[in-house]
Amino acid sequence: MDGLAAALTASRPVHAVSPAGLQAWLDRLPFAQAEFLRASGFSGRAHQTALLPGAEGVTAAVLGLGEQTLDDPWAYGGLPLSLPDGSAWHIGTGIDPQAATLGWLLGAYRFRRYRAGAHYPARLVPPPGSADAIATARAICRARDLINAPASDCGPAELADAVLALGAAHNATTGTIEGEALAAGFPALRAVGLAAAPGREPRVAVLRWGDPSHPLVALCGKGVCFDTGGLDLKPAEGMRRMKKDMGGAAIMIALAESIMTAQLPVRLLLLVGAVENSVGPRAFRPGDILRTRKGLTVEVGNTDAEGRLVLADLLAYAAEQAPALILDAATLTGAARVALGPDLPALFTDDETMAATFVDAGRSGHDPVWRLPIHASYCSWLDSTVADLVNVATRPMAGAVVAALFLRRFVPSDVPWVHLDVYAWNDQGRPGRPEGGECQAMRGLRDGLAALVPRLGAPTLDRMR
Repeated sequence: MDGLAAALTASRPVHAVSPAGLQAWLDRLPFAQAEFLRASGFSGRAHQTALLPGAEGVTAAVLGLGEQTLDDPWAYGGLPLSLPDGSAWHIGTGIDPQAATLGWLLGAYRFRRYRAGAHYPARLVPPPGSADAIATARAICRARDLINAPASDCGPAELADAVLALGAAHNATTGTIEGEALAAGFPALRAVGLAAAPGREPRVAVLRWGDPSHPLVALCGKGVCFDTGGLDLKPAEGMRRMKKDMGGAAIMIALAESIMTAQLPVRLLLLVGAVENSVGPRAFRPGDILRTRKGLTVEVGNTDAEGRLVLADLLAYAAEQAPALILDAATLTGAARVALGPDLPALFTDDETMAATFVDAGRSGHDPVWRLPIHASYCSWLDSTVADLVNVATRPMAGAVVAALFLRRFVPSDVPWVHLDVYAWNDQGRPGRPEGGECQAMRGLRDGLAALVPRLGAPTLDRMR
């Protein structure tokens, strides 16, 4: 993958230093190199890099950490593009090998499928024991590729194919649910995708993996490959990036890959609802009443609140399988972005143990989420006079909370459930995070899940009812 060198490649070391440790580090350098760094204004600020000269040219490089910690992969994300094109490097002093490997590879990533021209990031010789970091980077970069691909080339069929290919690579059982089977089993999801053009019909991709004796973890991903808003059409600016509306599915696919690669002792069920919310003669309408897999009827208040209809059927199906945990991810609401901005996915759960575990794992791994409440007092905002519930709130407030309350209706109260409302996009490039699709929260979810495995299915999980 981009940014990785062969293990035996001739390379030079990269060192890292913070402003606080700079003077002590300079004192250990040969006099000429120390004076060169001082004269060049090297201060150790975040992402500052300098090349160290020697008798035969450049002998090493140094990275400034600023206030970032050694275990933060984003501290190293700028190295592939700040060091000379195509040059090879290895880990030197003051660098965390795992974090550096992950950050380096994520920083080397660029979506090049449609753009001619060479891409020559500096390359890292993988340090010992870096296989997990490399595998994590691969899963994240594949998710970025899915999100970045235009809807013309990543429709429901192609998104489902990504699940099938992942299953084939890990000896998992896979399949798709389409046509009449979809109409019978996932009626709300099907309604969202009915207006799509021939060849872009809605479907559910299914992957099953793991030892039957292990606890079942169900992953559900909103895979709206393009969202026009339906008949409640989005404005042009709101529609511009809607190829990313399958970001939740891409994140769940990456999480499934990471779980299988790490061989976590769980039984895995991955469900991706792959649809396109289009405008056409068969489009569902405001005021329509949809039946769901669970049997609840939903009045359509707005066709642009389609993601929760997709997830409703997926969550109901997942709950029927008696899982120890259901995790879902979706680019669901603008309200979550207003509340938390683009970098903080909103986490919803009524299980205190799981909330604390996933929040702590995200913080420790520099892949944060922020918990928002499932505030039951707002449940009445989803009341309908003609159906069991409506898909949008009757008040223009707390949109992310109300969306989570809608989803909660499709998960039994005794099934642990965690919902992620994500942005899945970098609005502007930063070290390690180029502009475009982003696989948010995946690492924190995986690490949190690994910590929870011994307790999954145990009655001690603290769920509020």
